[in-house]
Amino acid sequence: MKTPMIAAAAALLTVIACAAPSNAADPLVMTDIEWKATPGKNQPHFRVSHKRSSSALSLDSARAALAPARTALRGDAGPVAFTVVHETGTLACTGTLMRALEGTGRCRFTSDPAFEAALAARGLAPERRSDVLAMLLVDATVALADGLTDAGVKPDDADDLISAAALEVTPAYVRELQSEALVLTDVEDVIACKALGVDGAYVRGLAAAGYRKLSADDVVGMKALGVTGEYAVAMNRATQGSE
Repeated sequence: MKTPMIAAAAALLTVIACAAPSNAADPLVMTDIEWKATPGKNQPHFRVSHKRSSSALSLDSARAALAPARTALRGDAGPVAFTVVHETGTLACTGTLMRALEGTGRCRFTSDPAFEAALAARGLAPERRSDVLAMLLVDATVALADGLTDAGVKPDDADDLISAAALEVTPAYVRELQSEALVLTDVEDVIACKALGVDGAYVRGLAAAGYRKLSADDVVGMKALGVTGEYAVAMNRATQGSE
């Protein structure tokens, strides 16, 4: 990763990234996946785990693929089963609810070979089966990969696509950042900006203050230090007034 802030972004991601191969006889299948649902103060928590890695999903998300899980986990105590179907593959889960939105169980993930072929055609072939499961969990899609490429920040590999999806880096966000003040060279620049909360308004503020062709490292560093366009303008005026 190009900047220290990418490490911060990576720390925010709890997506599946286990290098160990699946024990399943079918190379497209992953087993030994566990799920746990717990009620939350503001929203329920749903976590999927495999080996030593895990990822949290928001059941209040608008993602249509999660609708079966939302419905099943809001049911009464007892056995429960649900399936999440995504372009990456199918996650079939069973388990037991102690009460609505509280329970545990196991899952089986079957990857869709057509999805993997589409990624490979774009130079984004996942190195591990668990990468494909991670893509389901963060909603990484071929459309996102193509959209980022069209916006001028093509993902270099599957990890870039997973990170972008996890942080909700969209083509629209890339276009929002594009400004005479900021030079974006690749998707890692955009990921770093999103991780630090840089938005279009912030970048436009820097442009209004006279900044031109800053690198993502520069902008992320300024954001981390609390430097705003208004602050920069005020400092420029103060400097000019003292001359």
